[in-house]
Amino acid sequence: MSLVRPFAAADLDSLYAISLATGDSGRDASPLHQDGRLIGHIYSAPYAMLAPELAFVAEDDQGVAGYVVGAADTRTFDQQLERDWWPALRGQYPDPSGSAPDSWNADQKRSFAIHHPSTTPDAVVGPFPAHMHMNLLPRLQGTGMGRKLFERWIEQARAVGVPGVHVGVSPLNARGMGFWQAMGFERIATQSGVWLGQKVR
Repeated sequence: MSLVRPFAAADLDSLYAISLATGDSGRDASPLHQDGRLIGHIYSAPYAMLAPELAFVAEDDQGVAGYVVGAADTRTFDQQLERDWWPALRGQYPDPSGSAPDSWNADQKRSFAIHHPSTTPDAVVGPFPAHMHMNLLPRLQGTGMGRKLFERWIEQARAVGVPGVHVGVSPLNARGMGFWQAMGFERIATQSGVWLGQKVR
């Protein structure tokens, strides 16, 4: 039996593990990384720790196998990361900027993102100020659990007054793109990356 419930502190290692297992455009990124926590440092753990009111997990008989996290206000959350999250990690991971980017391995690319976080375009954040991340292990994919996680997150986002939410999707992640479009997201025209958004009603 599977269920969706709020994130608990004991779930943090599971979030890191799921982030790694789905971190290569939805596929297992373990072969790419020496440090298996780098992806989670960026895409799951800071949300669970700094915005736990918008963090939920999917759990089955084998344990936590999926999560959804996010931030109600992207710009405010960026400031919070800069103040409360990135400094400690920047002390732990060196900035690879002194070497040629085409020589970086996967760990160095993630380290660069810690030192130089990307900024979501205004054209995305303006109408869709919140954002979210969701990942499921293969055993829960295609079971309807993704929709349940999404609906739980949207319910909470609506309760805290979120007017719109966006997601960033790798163009290599066809399954992810299909999922978000099935959830009602529409592509946002920008010059940077693949972004989808929807109003929260």
